[in-house]
Amino acid sequence: MKIEYDKEVDCAYIYLDGSIQDGESKKTIEINDNIIVDLNDKGQLIGIEVLEASRVLSKKALVSAEAAWYWVILLTGFLWELNY
Repeated sequence: MKIEYDKEVDCAYIYLDGSIQDGESKKTIEINDNIIVDLNDKGQLIGIEVLEASRVLSKKALVSAEAAWYWVILLTGFLWELNY
């Protein structure tokens, strides 16, 4: 897992498997105005984009891999309920 944060655009991206190859993301789902998730061809969660990250996430979350797992668990449950 890897977290990248771009201060210029205030966006964080959580890679669940280190990186995403070109074309690997087959479906993108906007959870809300700030959270967008990427799924692979099997419907598995492969990445999470957080817009306005400094407002949505705490400073600690932006630098903590443990916080990324919180998002993974939360969004996996959410996607399960939506039958994705």
